Amino acid sequence: MKCSKRCLIRIFSFGIFAIVVLIARNFKLMGDVQQSRLALENSYQSAIEQLADACRNVTETLEKQLYAASPDMQKQLSAKLYQEASAAKAALAQLPLERQELENTYKFLSQVGNYSLSVSKKLDSDTTVSDKDYDNIAKLYDYSQKLSEDMWELESAVRAGEIDLSQTDLSQAQSNAPTVTDGFSDFEESFDDYPSLIYDGPFSDNIMEKTPKMTTNEKPITQKQALERCAIALNANPSDFENVTEVGGKMHGWRFTNADSTASCEVTKGGGHVSYFLKWREVGEEKLTREDGEKTARKYLEYLGMPSMKTTYHDVQGGIMTVNFAYDDLGKCVYTDLVKVSVALDSGEIVGFDQRGYLVNHQKRTYPEKLFSKLRAQEKISPRLKIESSQLAVIPTDNLDEKLCYEFKCKAQNGRNVLVYINAETGEEQQILLLVETPSGTLTV
Repeated sequence: MKCSKRCLIRIFSFGIFAIVVLIARNFKLMGDVQQSRLALENSYQSAIEQLADACRNVTETLEKQLYAASPDMQKQLSAKLYQEASAAKAALAQLPLERQELENTYKFLSQVGNYSLSVSKKLDSDTTVSDKDYDNIAKLYDYSQKLSEDMWELESAVRAGEIDLSQTDLSQAQSNAPTVTDGFSDFEESFDDYPSLIYDGPFSDNIMEKTPKMTTNEKPITQKQALERCAIALNANPSDFENVTEVGGKMHGWRFTNADSTASCEVTKGGGHVSYFLKWREVGEEKLTREDGEKTARKYLEYLGMPSMKTTYHDVQGGIMTVNFAYDDLGKCVYTDLVKVSVALDSGEIVGFDQRGYLVNHQKRTYPEKLFSKLRAQEKISPRLKIESSQLAVIPTDNLDEKLCYEFKCKAQNGRNVLVYINAETGEEQQILLLVETPSGTLTV
């Protein structure tokens, strides 16, 4: 039986259609596979970043424990250390690794957590940390440093595409490509002499969580007045700022942006304070020194009528120097009243300003007449630290309160600069910060 010409055309058309459907289906499946692979890679990369962060936190907390002298501070740090070690283990569990390949890494993180609990429990019935405990903490710190360095190297390799986390261990083993397990190999092999026992300036993270003291009850200004203050702060014409939006939250105000979006400034409704501004431009070769940058930043504060500010720390990134200032309250360094000024080191232009910390916290303060003796406060410092300088300082606490403390800048035996804060009323060890000094500036953790 012969098919008609129309029949053949239909058969041919249906065949072509079926092929097109199959091709489309295969492309969709390939797309789904690719999408799943990308999602898996992103998940693994996120876990690597979380692991690197957690390992760094473990290292920093262990180092703080080396310099903590009081049982209360040791207990606080022990609790924090347990949480950080648990976070590292949780991130490690998300990676495509066999547990037996990382026996020592798991062991280390578990024992860091368990040891922190044992120290905390011991301090419930004892008043001091023994020399043996300090020795063990020092050994743990050395190992944690190594692990942290290895994890950041691994994170960099994954981000650069040198290690493909989505591939199975088998496929990687069949090629010469490095595997994620290689990132742990040095650390895994370093356990021969493992002990048998088993943060812009300081305090800038938690000062923005309160209702601003300087704006809440102040007289409101108009949008026109706010625009004029914006123009004065940026040394610009009011007509330059065509785009205006209202800002909500705890610091109500207006945000003014120029036509090409290269400058933005916020002014509060209450009191009409410039809370911050930013300018965006290419920064050329640095022509100003760090000293020049600091002087320029200070002159700008004087231009704004803010002379009672003390330089604390600075950071340089991309040719822009950001100087942190704290309010100087008759010799007391008030870290909560924070102002940041950013200077372009190619020309000295002020390209950034942020006084939100100052607006949130600044107030007229009264201090207790009777303070804990400074000499007795010095005796609270760990014998592992050498005191180099001291001053009175107001610092924030985790519950958004403030404490007047003696700030002791100390030097550790390994050369690390450490800040220890002793409560000026009670004599208790209040806080410990590690100074991270790099060519770009000084930060705290």
